[in-house]
Amino acid sequence: MRKPDSWKISILAVIPAIFLSAWRVAAADQVDDRPGQAAAAIEQGRAAVKEWISDQGIPGLSVAVAKNGGLIWSEGFGSADVENNVPASPKTRYRIGSVSKVLTAAALARLAERNLLDLDAPVQRYIPSFPAKEHEITPRLMAGHLAGLRHYRREDYINTVRKENVLDSLKIFQDDPLLHRPGEKYFYSSYGYVLLSAVIEGVTKKDFLTSLADLVFAPAEMSATQADDNRAVIQDRSRHYSKGADSPLQNEAYTDLSDRWAAGGFLSTAEDLARFGSLHLKPGFFEPETLSLLFTSQKTLDGNETGVGLGWRIGRDAKGRKIYHHGGDSLGGRAFLVIYPDSGFVIAIAANLSFARIAEAEAGRLLDLFQR
Repeated sequence: MRKPDSWKISILAVIPAIFLSAWRVAAADQVDDRPGQAAAAIEQGRAAVKEWISDQGIPGLSVAVAKNGGLIWSEGFGSADVENNVPASPKTRYRIGSVSKVLTAAALARLAERNLLDLDAPVQRYIPSFPAKEHEITPRLMAGHLAGLRHYRREDYINTVRKENVLDSLKIFQDDPLLHRPGEKYFYSSYGYVLLSAVIEGVTKKDFLTSLADLVFAPAEMSATQADDNRAVIQDRSRHYSKGADSPLQNEAYTDLSDRWAAGGFLSTAEDLARFGSLHLKPGFFEPETLSLLFTSQKTLDGNETGVGLGWRIGRDAKGRKIYHHGGDSLGGRAFLVIYPDSGFVIAIAANLSFARIAEAEAGRLLDLFQR
């Protein structure tokens, strides 16, 4: 992308703040001019959420719905902490699992639009210590799950050993051979995103978590989003639960997410995720070319589209509506974020139960209520 002229830089620095101010638009004006439409949709939305909680035994869940950058509805249900009777609220911070990947993709894209990072450069340009493979891999391929890097193995999913830096996390997989020639196949790989976090460090010369805060969280006003650091005292962090089909609710197994910050290690609120998704509706926070980059499907070497751009999954829901989306599972957490670009809606749902069934169908049901 072209480097902006110096006079444009100061203007571009102001645009995110102008765009974010739309978040504070009155809720009722965002839905419909008919009196009571927003209130009716919210009331029916509450009924739907309570049904999901009851059917699945979800302890706590929060939902946020936005339109054209304005927050329409944000509410918590159930318990953030069952044992201490702490109710879930819009402030509850949940483990968001692989929704973390689109946060990482945003940082990657912002570095690329500033011409600080070449998406098609070999990874060793930014991480000289990373072992050379039989084929060259690049940030673009990693962001689109085309690099041939492996995913978690069974023994990798639960981690109890603190990783003090990103380079320590690379040691888990860096000596493994590629699964296939880069670009040949789509193969979902969280370790591709762990490697991207090292790329980002190589560009910014800062640790990954500081880089994400500087590039994404601070300018996007995502004050409730941060790494799920087990050692830190984090206000409003939910407890993490699991539940089998025939077993009672229990505390989820201990895991330390320091080995996968970029791929699945963040906490966030439904509100922060809806705010983040809304930044992708029009240029402002991102340049127009960057939005195209994020939401244009990559292709395999034989020309087949993968349905994934930079991090984001691209598709249509059951009613044919265009969607950009990503879900995330973590031990004791489930999140789903979806953007409906044609209507300007963004819906985020987060829960504190492992593998809760929250995805396109549930988000689509809420959208139907607000579009009636």
